[in-house]
Amino acid sequence: MKQKFFIDTHKGATAPFVFFLIYYFNQMDNMTAWIYLAMHGSYGIMWVLKSRIFPDKTWEQKCTIWYGLYIWGGLSLYWISPLIIVATPIHNHPMILCLLIILFSLGIFFHYASDMQKYTSLKLKPGKLINDDLMAKCRNTNYFGELMIYLSFALMSKHLIPIVVLVAFFLIIWLPNMIRKDKSLSRYPEYIDYKKRSSFFIPFIW
Repeated sequence: MKQKFFIDTHKGATAPFVFFLIYYFNQMDNMTAWIYLAMHGSYGIMWVLKSRIFPDKTWEQKCTIWYGLYIWGGLSLYWISPLIIVATPIHNHPMILCLLIILFSLGIFFHYASDMQKYTSLKLKPGKLINDDLMAKCRNTNYFGELMIYLSFALMSKHLIPIVVLVAFFLIIWLPNMIRKDKSLSRYPEYIDYKKRSSFFIPFIW
């Protein structure tokens, strides 16, 4: 099986899982829980659609079922946030929820729009460095968007553990992937100039 099978099924299972938590812990009147379901659930649905329409070749690699279960287990750490929100339970002020929805929405834009740009550029202009539009000022706009998405989930829980999980994913998975990408891009003659005028991860900062 391909790695994306396990990733896609986990992303798609997020909405039913969070709904189950809301039902099991009898939190039908918890607005924070429902908004979390709308955000993380829709993110999972969008991921599955993206995987079908403009897939990332990174996840097309085949793997054993044991490695696939390892992927499932790792991704399940992201479910700590809804568990805390529903089981504790956690309630956020409407203004905080508004700010977190804005953070999430901007993250969705940067993540999926840059992935679409990458997919179409590789399809229409193979062998050319992608250094314009959303990639002009940041070499990893998709990961920057993903940071905003998962940061909104973690902050909604008002707990340190989801932040620690997010930092762990950044150090163990995201950062090595971004470093490997930079090394791959260095084969292009225009990379040196591109590196000078673009940020590595966070636009205009780093």
